[in-house]
Amino acid sequence: MGQALNRGAHPLAWLAPVILVLGAIYLWPLLDAIRLAFTDATLLNGVRSYTLSSVTSTLGDPALPQILRATAIFTGASVILLQSLGLAIALLVTRGDRRGLPGMAALRTLVLAAWIVPGVANGLIWQIMFSEAPFGGLNSVIGMIGLGPVAWLSDPQMAMVSAVVANIWQGTAFSMILYYAALRGLDPSLDEAARVDGATSLDRFIFITMPQLKGAMLAGTILVTIQTLNTFDSIIALTGGGPGRATEVLALFTYNTVFRSFDLAGGAVLALLLVAISLALAAVYALLLRQRT
Repeated sequence: MGQALNRGAHPLAWLAPVILVLGAIYLWPLLDAIRLAFTDATLLNGVRSYTLSSVTSTLGDPALPQILRATAIFTGASVILLQSLGLAIALLVTRGDRRGLPGMAALRTLVLAAWIVPGVANGLIWQIMFSEAPFGGLNSVIGMIGLGPVAWLSDPQMAMVSAVVANIWQGTAFSMILYYAALRGLDPSLDEAARVDGATSLDRFIFITMPQLKGAMLAGTILVTIQTLNTFDSIIALTGGGPGRATEVLALFTYNTVFRSFDLAGGAVLALLLVAISLALAAVYALLLRQRT
């Protein structure tokens, strides 16, 4: 009789507690951000009235196009390089493991060591490396081979390059772990069959390995994109968003709007814009990979 009652019970009754808990944790902050976006809230005065002026003034900010451009460059360059380097290192480690080469565990540990460094510490480390002072790490090395100093942080274009390099140094480990796990789960018989048929290493990688990694590529690209869009701690320590606004990405602009301009409503609008961009990019990635399947 007990089993009959269980079979007749509606699934919603069992799922309701989980839905309520997840909704309270994840959905409520988002709904509150939507509410704040339509107010005049500041960190000093709180909500005094509901209005559309925060949305129109924030989205009409003359600085926003430059912020979005910097965000697109930083995110695009970071995602492409993070995914490429992560896959390359994962392939190297996987093949090294299969052939029993020594040092593969040390290589994995070396890459992972950068991942555990906090974002602010990462920015400070690379600020020392990119410093244009006489003790700057990279300029000292360049000077030893007779080349002039590079304006790593004071030149707008080089500052963006520096921010991307710092982000790649810290984030490559995540892509490497994802691809390493995917490569370890592949069926080796397909690769062996292609090898017997005379396929080259490049052919086996393009036509055997890559199609089996589409799921990992989709998950990795979405997660790395969202992670990069939310990156501001390393940038604020490395360049502070400068020179000018050359490296001020959308996440840093949101932080500055809330905690330096005290504009809570404007920060909520920018946070929602960041969510919308993340969801749109995730949908585009899923659509592109589904079309190629």
